Amino acid sequence: MKKTICAALAAAICASAALCAVGCGETSSDGYTVFAPDGAPALSLCNAIANEPSFDYRVIGASTVQQKVTGRDPEADFCVLPLNLASKLLGSGDTYCMLGTVTNGNLYFLTTGENPALTAENFKSALAGKKVGCVQLTQVPGLTLQVVLQSYGVPYDIVGNAGADESEGKVGLLAVEAADVTPVFGCDYYLCPEPAASAKIKGTANLPKPFRMAGDLQELYGGGNGYPQAVLVVKNEILRQDPSSVEKLLSAFEGSAEYLAAAQPSELLELLQDKRTAELAPAFNANTLTREVVANCSVRFTPAKDCKEQVNAFLGKLIGVNPNAASAVTDAFYYVG
Repeated sequence: MKKTICAALAAAICASAALCAVGCGETSSDGYTVFAPDGAPALSLCNAIANEPSFDYRVIGASTVQQKVTGRDPEADFCVLPLNLASKLLGSGDTYCMLGTVTNGNLYFLTTGENPALTAENFKSALAGKKVGCVQLTQVPGLTLQVVLQSYGVPYDIVGNAGADESEGKVGLLAVEAADVTPVFGCDYYLCPEPAASAKIKGTANLPKPFRMAGDLQELYGGGNGYPQAVLVVKNEILRQDPSSVEKLLSAFEGSAEYLAAAQPSELLELLQDKRTAELAPAFNANTLTREVVANCSVRFTPAKDCKEQVNAFLGKLIGVNPNAASAVTDAFYYVG
C-alpha cells in the first residue's frame, strides 16, 4: 500500500512539474502536431523532422488539409497549407496566425519542337495565338498563370479544347488533367508542377517529339523570388502559452533551404516515409525525386514580418482574377514577433 501511494505521489509531482515548465515558458513541444500536404510542402518539413524530433509530423493529402485547421477544436497545432486556402479559412487571425511562407512556387512550362523557351523578354510575343494547357487551371496554378499573363499585358481566353480557334494574338488557356500532358495532346505549351514536369520530360525522352523545359513561372512572376505559395501557421494559444516551442520549430524551418540543398534525395524520402498517411500514394519516389526537382520546388522560409507586403499583394492579384480564390487578411494574421 505504501509503495502504491508513493508511486501515485511521484506521478502527481512529475505532472505538476511539467505543467509548471509550460507555464514558465520552457520548451514543451512533445506531441505538438505539424501537418503538411504531400509534395513540395512536405519537403519543407524535412529539416525539422531530422533535427527536431519532439514534434509529431504528419504528411497528408492536399484535400484533407482544410479539415485539420477548422472546426471547434482544430487538430493541427502547426500546419503548412496553400496561402489562398489559409487566407480564406484563417485570415481573421482569430485561431491561427501565419509564421511565414515555406514554398515559393513549383510551376514550369513544357513544350516540344521549335517553340522557344519563355522568358520575360519574349513572353508576350512567343505566346501570341498559342494554346497553353494548365493542370489545375481553376486553382492556384492556373490563377497564378493568369496573374502573370495580365502583368505582361498578354490577352487570353479560356477555351474548351485544344482545337478551338482563338482570336488573333490571344492565348488560349485549356484545363488539362495530368494524364493529358503529352506531346500529342495538341497544346503548344503546358504548365505543370514539379515533380510531374521533370517526370514528363524523362518519360518522353525517347519519343519523336520529347518534352523539354520551356520556362519558369516563378521567374516570370517575381524575378527569381517566386510567389508565396504555401505558408506555416500556428495556433494562437500555443504561441501564447509555449513560445519557446514555436521558436524551436521556426528555427528548423528557417534552415530548410540549406538542409535540402545538401541532403541526398534518398535521405528526404526516408524522412517522409513514416510520416505519410498510410493510404496516401507518395508524391515523390526514388525515380522522380532528384536534386534538380528539390531545387525546383522552391522551398525557402521567409518570416511573416518580412513577406507581409508580398503576401498581401499576391492575394490581391488572385482576387483580381477570381474573387472566390482568396480573401484579404487582417494584420492579426501575421506573426511579427
